[in-house]
Amino acid sequence: MWEITLTRQTEKFLEKKHISEDRILSLVKDFIKYCRSEQVNLDVRKMKGRWKGYHRIRTGKIRMILKMDVEHRTIVVDRVDYRGHVYR
Repeated sequence: MWEITLTRQTEKFLEKKHISEDRILSLVKDFIKYCRSEQVNLDVRKMKGRWKGYHRIRTGKIRMILKMDVEHRTIVVDRVDYRGHVYR
């Protein structure tokens, strides 16, 4: 079983924009399926530069940056924000 953790920044954004936590968890579950090479309709990219080791999931104007640790079976959703603000 995977342990999914949301950072404080992520929780604040979800609360401020009235986005349900279930929506984010559903995207993370789809990301796990994507990593298992299952057929999922999800826009995922590996990050480069200072974000090396992270993945980005895009849904409309919102971006979600997360880090996956396969050895410990954990996923940390580091940031969720609009595309102009998430990479700062």
